[in-house]
Amino acid sequence: MDIIKIENVKYKYNDADKNALNGINLNIRKGEFTAVLGHNGSGKSTLAKLINSLLLPTEGKIYVNEMDTSDDSKLWDVRQTAGMVFQNPDNQLVATIVEEDIAFGPENQGVEPSEIRKRVDDALNAVGMYEFRKRPPHLLSGGQKQRIAIAGVLALNSECIILDEPTAMLDPSGRKEVIETIKKLNKEEGKTILLITHYMDEAVQADRVIIMDKGTVKIDGTPKEVFKNVERIKKYGLDVPQVTELAYELSLEGIDIPTDLITKKELVDELCR
Repeated sequence: MDIIKIENVKYKYNDADKNALNGINLNIRKGEFTAVLGHNGSGKSTLAKLINSLLLPTEGKIYVNEMDTSDDSKLWDVRQTAGMVFQNPDNQLVATIVEEDIAFGPENQGVEPSEIRKRVDDALNAVGMYEFRKRPPHLLSGGQKQRIAIAGVLALNSECIILDEPTAMLDPSGRKEVIETIKKLNKEEGKTILLITHYMDEAVQADRVIIMDKGTVKIDGTPKEVFKNVERIKKYGLDVPQVTELAYELSLEGIDIPTDLITKKELVDELCR
């Protein structure tokens, strides 16, 4: 079943000459982990904001769980179903204590106090931050803050989590923490993940990779299907994973090696063979 349906969507910012999105058609299946790649200005963040009803399409329709994102009466239901996590976690943290921050969303929805307690504990456990529940967020590391921001979305019972470059401001250990958390939520909790990123090593871990350029979808498939198009991807101003790059260079040198390798283990196995 598709949780998100995007039908011929165009979007133009008020002061822009050109469309930011040019007729996007995409369906995101329930429980799928999808990574969206594209250089700055490709339209990937605009797409995220449209799914979350922060922007409304200039043309076309977006449906989240069958709800039209441009229907005012469904605004909060859409945002609850498809929760958004932004690049800078500081912009998303509102309270002085971690557990109060996570309770903020459900409290605003009028959820019963006993249910709020349960949701906060479940969300903190899901992101591995339960022991930090009494801490002030400003004393946490960047990766920990981002995990708290994700917990805030989980406490709203969001089925789909949209992450707009959530690791861009983090150091390598923070990035690893956040990606491990995202993978766990997808595999163990069955959450639909839409990860907007410019890190190839993050995209490799998704079920599906979408490459955008100039407001359109250029390539869409599994990481193996997508990343073997080395020349084409570079044309869009992007890199490919280091392993894929190495396999590609070796094949150019006449070594018989598949060019759709995406993990170190695959490369080592092939070279040993």
